[in-house]
Amino acid sequence: MTTVYMFFADGFEEIEALTTVDVLKRANLNVEMVTVTEKETVTGAHDVPIVCDSFFEDHDYSDADALVLPGGMPGAATLSNHEGLRNLILNFIKTGKPMTAICAAPMVLGKLGLLKGKKATCYPGFEQYLEGAECTGEQVVVDGNIITAIGPGGAMDFALAIVEALVGKEKVAELEEAMCIKR
Repeated sequence: MTTVYMFFADGFEEIEALTTVDVLKRANLNVEMVTVTEKETVTGAHDVPIVCDSFFEDHDYSDADALVLPGGMPGAATLSNHEGLRNLILNFIKTGKPMTAICAAPMVLGKLGLLKGKKATCYPGFEQYLEGAECTGEQVVVDGNIITAIGPGGAMDFALAIVEALVGKEKVAELEEAMCIKR
């Protein structure tokens, strides 16, 4: 089964995280919600608590088919400061599998130098952290194995871009029909 790891910290953006989890599960993907904090329950930027499936240290991530970084502050900053996650991303990017980030979270990739020479998007005002990237301002940008998205309004398109990267356009079309998405 295709496994996707999504990383959580207090201050995550609820729409981005939960829309993505929901859509990926509808695509029959195994989504593991992982906290980088020392507590199982993390609270979103708008005070919505969620219980994560596991702690960062619980995995070796060798089965990862994609990594997802939701935005929101200070959640994205906490992800950026987590040494284990930074090291995982640096190793994972070499696999060529989808590395994804939305809203403020593309700054994690930018600070690691992974967006140099690539097109990317992020929440307005975070472009300064996307070192060397061509910031497009589009809802979703796919450049190689990196998928970035602008913010809460791009959450559905972001989730569907991940589904397309992992299981193809046919599954995206099925989901769009089932969820009444008209594009």
